[in-house]
Amino acid sequence: MSKTKAGGKTRQKTSRPGKRLGVKLFGGQEVKTGQIIVRQRGAHFHPGDGVGVGRDFTLFALKNGVVAFKKHQGKQLICVT
Repeated sequence: MSKTKAGGKTRQKTSRPGKRLGVKLFGGQEVKTGQIIVRQRGAHFHPGDGVGVGRDFTLFALKNGVVAFKKHQGKQLICVT
């Protein structure tokens, strides 16, 4: 008798596709109004001047300009100037 059961369909886990999270536009890059800057789970990056937050913590540009990353009181801020 075998010690383990045969590996059927339930044991063969298929890999799930990634969610495409992360920084989409980096510091110094130009951005247009409404463009997504960061997709994230939770508030790893926080919005600064000219940046809005979506309900899934997505950061997007509220105006045209250049993306800038700053640190303020231990928080990573993203600004559009």
